[in-house]
Amino acid sequence: MTQHLTAAAVAGRPLGFSSILFPGGEDPDSPRPPEPDFFDDLNLDHVVEAVIAGRDDYDLAPLFHHPLGTVEEITYRHEVFRDLEHPDLFGWVRHWAEQWSSMGKALALAAKLRHRHQKAWWFLESVDRYCQTVQDAAAGIAELDPQSAGLIAFADHLAGYAGSAEFARLRQDTARVRKALSEVSYCLHIQANHIRVSPARDEPDYSTQVLATFERFKRNAAKDYRESFKNYAEMNHVEEWILDLVAKLHPDTFAALDEFSQQHRDFAEPTLLRFDREIQFYAAYLHYLEPLRAAGLSFCYPTVSTTSRAVHAVATFDLALAHHLAGRTTVVVNEFHLEGNERVFVVSGPNQGGKTTFARTFGQLHYLARLGCPVPGKAAHLFLYDSMFTHFEKREDLETLSGKLQDDLIRIKSILQWATADSIIILNEIFTSTTLDDATFLGRKVMDQVLALGTLGVCVTFVDELARLGSATVSMVSTVDPDNPATRTYKVVRKPADGLAYAAAIAAKHGLTHDEIRRRLTS
Repeated sequence: MTQHLTAAAVAGRPLGFSSILFPGGEDPDSPRPPEPDFFDDLNLDHVVEAVIAGRDDYDLAPLFHHPLGTVEEITYRHEVFRDLEHPDLFGWVRHWAEQWSSMGKALALAAKLRHRHQKAWWFLESVDRYCQTVQDAAAGIAELDPQSAGLIAFADHLAGYAGSAEFARLRQDTARVRKALSEVSYCLHIQANHIRVSPARDEPDYSTQVLATFERFKRNAAKDYRESFKNYAEMNHVEEWILDLVAKLHPDTFAALDEFSQQHRDFAEPTLLRFDREIQFYAAYLHYLEPLRAAGLSFCYPTVSTTSRAVHAVATFDLALAHHLAGRTTVVVNEFHLEGNERVFVVSGPNQGGKTTFARTFGQLHYLARLGCPVPGKAAHLFLYDSMFTHFEKREDLETLSGKLQDDLIRIKSILQWATADSIIILNEIFTSTTLDDATFLGRKVMDQVLALGTLGVCVTFVDELARLGSATVSMVSTVDPDNPATRTYKVVRKPADGLAYAAAIAAKHGLTHDEIRRRLTS
């Protein structure tokens, strides 16, 4: 471990540790970030819901609502993700989580129980499990070979805490009280409805004698006729009375138990508490990727830039859709690139051909990149944007009495007011409620302002003219099977908008070309 720490220092990495997610030590008490407005449009709400499923105790959703602001922070997370893709390190995290969860369950039970001595015992049990978790984790990670600045710093912090006088005192106090409790003995005298508790006497162990007497009659295993009883955590009133009487027989031991509960009320080291939650961000996301990778889909660590808008992605896809389809059907992958002064993809083509999916993919990639997560694709270079704005079709709001066109205009105006040159704007099927002429006029006005900003974006539209507004726009078209134009390929390719060609193909398929119609009318 010393060699790792020295290497980290030479590389200029931070050696102190406070967070496995935020290298600068983001304030854990800062306000919970709300779900971003665009989550619903990009189906990122479905992604996060699936990622965190089954991990409710960790309250992970806010962590996925908190994108990073610097390339250094993103690189920090990339390194941790790469470490955890190693089976041994991921197994170490899983073992940590199991042990910490066991400690948490004991602590939760202690808080729920009503009897003082029983509460105190379960508190002692939770501290004992905590001490075992810390010792096992420190020994386990010391045998592994983490390469990330985050896990190296955490291993150093954990080793320092496990070897501290504070932790040693906690272990000693725990062992001392447990030993004293293990030596408590007493006799129960049960007669009719009366129970008497007395100090233990030096009496023979009759159970041992009985077993020894009947040992020679023991043959093959026999059916067990003993009745099994449920073991409830909460004691009944009889057990509580007995425990109270036992405590009176051993006042010093039970006083030590009470004192232990008071002295070590806040026994868990805050940084370890934080690590237990934050490491689940990585574990949950990697677990989510497992079936997708098993289906043959690729994920990569994107290069993220604050200056270059020459973005590209290879073999990428909509993560939410892939999670829904993986294992049932083939997931279609696409690629895109912008270079030079190119800024906006204008996507056209037949309905249900993958245009909206392409727009969502572009937005998902950039948001996941800002989270520091692996993104769908074999390779990707993405832009570290400041804000993302989306406009997807919504139903008319009857309460506001505003029409769909008015709603479109209000929402787009708001986007253009807040967007900067470093933003990302994704417009999906705008102005579909009006005529083609009006949609073309309004679409050009909006696109002129988007292009004037210089922002990156995607515009999905049925207006082909918007793909020909200048060198900053790049036409992408969702394609169909050439032999059967009614069949979508869900491939979105870089080529000039060709809506009329698609319409002609459909007309020919159904015998509705100009020549066919004339022939029918004259026959």
